[in-house]
Amino acid sequence: MRIRRDGMIWAAIALLAAAPPSLAWAQSPWSVPSDLSVEQRTIIFGNRGATLSGTLYLPREKRPRGAVIALHGAQVPLRSDPLYRHLIDILPRLGWGLFIYDRRGSGESTSGGAAPGNFELLAEDAVAAFARLRREPGLDPDRIGFWGLSQGGWLTMLAAAKEQRAAFAVAVSAPMAAADVQMNFAVANILRIRGQPQSVIDRAVRARTAVDDYARGLRSRSEADAAEADVAGEPWYDQLWLKGNIDDPEWPRQIRADPLRSLRGSRVPTLLIFGQSDPWVPVGASLAALRSSAAELSQVTVKIIDGADHAMMLGIPPLQQVDTGFATRAAPNAPAYFALLGAWLQSMNPGDKATEKSGEKDAHIGK
Repeated sequence: MRIRRDGMIWAAIALLAAAPPSLAWAQSPWSVPSDLSVEQRTIIFGNRGATLSGTLYLPREKRPRGAVIALHGAQVPLRSDPLYRHLIDILPRLGWGLFIYDRRGSGESTSGGAAPGNFELLAEDAVAAFARLRREPGLDPDRIGFWGLSQGGWLTMLAAAKEQRAAFAVAVSAPMAAADVQMNFAVANILRIRGQPQSVIDRAVRARTAVDDYARGLRSRSEADAAEADVAGEPWYDQLWLKGNIDDPEWPRQIRADPLRSLRGSRVPTLLIFGQSDPWVPVGASLAALRSSAAELSQVTVKIIDGADHAMMLGIPPLQQVDTGFATRAAPNAPAYFALLGAWLQSMNPGDKATEKSGEKDAHIGK
């Protein structure tokens, strides 16, 4: 197995991210019309009591096109969130359709009465979107797959395990660890970046671990309550992502979710992309876990984007990276990520002979 770090590759593809495909061309005397026409269709579908609304961006060409279904990060539930703009800009230019819908309970999508944070249900929503797109005119039902970043990456792997007809899955910044392990790693970094000493970090992680152990059935409620009470009065308590976990019915289910189990249960070609400088995800531990399971993951390709953070951004100060307010405005800007995403998707496109040689076959986990 080889896990390579990608630098600037295929810069021509990367530059596509800077040019939205449907800009009005007559903005100046020297402008020319675009050579790309993109149709937007509103698609509404249902699943488990919810009505979900989304937009399909589709290049206007006669031959059927493949499509990418975007799954949501925890802080970005709307199709209009900046995180998804690069997909709108890049994918139609490369001949792919893109479907983005408002997550259940957000925007124009109803909740169906479900509690937020149910990973299984959110993945089932993506599978329902997949089934709906297979019937959509202009799409090739055999070339539809999933993309997601952060929590969306977790959901991408889970959706691919549930829907083995998917053509591919792309999971960006998705930890190969349980949610509690990932959050303990993130909280330690949040406190470290904000100048807290190691003694505070250790105390915070101990409190979180006690609550997580209760959720796993390993400690009593009184022990968990006491551990949270020990830190609840501290000025850094709000940075721990701990409040409400004890009584959250979804938290025990989330921490039992195993992304490696989803990968092992899938035969869908899957691209895992990590940022080299991600304070939210234990990338080193994730790579080690993937290596230990290499024999079972022949369908998985792993890439690391040099210098990129959790949102595939370059040049963002660490304090901003761990600011949840910034998360809603984050949008990828790493050229290597754009290039890699475009090249790998084109390698999944058997109808495009010109791009068949672009597949990074030497990076598969099982080799």
